[in-house]
Amino acid sequence: MCLFGASGHGKVVLDLVESTKKRVVTFLDDNPLQKSINNVSVFHSEKIGDYLDKQFVISVGDNLIRKKISELLKVTYAESIIHSTAVISNTVSMKTGTVVMPMVVVNADTKIGRHVIINTGAVIEHDCLIEDYVHVSPKTAIAGNVIIGEGTHVGIGANVIPNIKIGKWCVIGAGSTIIEDIPDYAVVVGVPGKVIKFNKPE
Repeated sequence: MCLFGASGHGKVVLDLVESTKKRVVTFLDDNPLQKSINNVSVFHSEKIGDYLDKQFVISVGDNLIRKKISELLKVTYAESIIHSTAVISNTVSMKTGTVVMPMVVVNADTKIGRHVIINTGAVIEHDCLIEDYVHVSPKTAIAGNVIIGEGTHVGIGANVIPNIKIGKWCVIGAGSTIIEDIPDYAVVVGVPGKVIKFNKPE
C-alpha cells in the first residue's frame, strides 16, 4: 500500500494500516526534507506514476489538500481503512478512501463519503450523511439525522444535536455545540455555536 502524505496524520494512518496487517511500501510527499517515517521511505510526489497500480490512502489531514490530491490522481478507487476497535453498523455505506480510527462508532443507515477522516473516539449516530472530504475530529458526537457538507472540519469534542444541516467547507471549533443549521463556509465557535466569520476555500 502507498500513502500520499507524510505529515503527522500520515504517521497515524501508517499505524492504522499496520494494525490491519497490511504493509505500507512507501509514502509520497512534496517535502524534500522528509526521507522516511518509521522505516518507511518517503519519495517525492513526482514519482506518483510509479505507484498508481498500488492500493493507496491519501494520508493528509487538510481537507482541501486531500481533495486536490484526489482530483490530481484521477483514480476512482482508494482503499478505506477501518481500525478493528471501530463499531460500524452493517447498514452503513462508506465510499472509498475513508479512514476510521480506533474506538469510533457509526450507527445505522449513515452514509459516509469519499476520503473522509473519522478520528479517534468519534460517534456518528443513525441516518447521518457525511459528505466527501469531511474530517470528524476525536471525541466528536454527532446525533441522528445530521448532514455535514463537503470538506467541513468538525473540531475536537464538538457536539451536534439531531436534525442539523452543516454546510460545505465549514469549520466547527473544538468543543462547540451546534444547535441550529450552519451555512456554507462558516466558522463556528462556542456553546451554543455561533458563526464568527466566513472562509471560502481557494
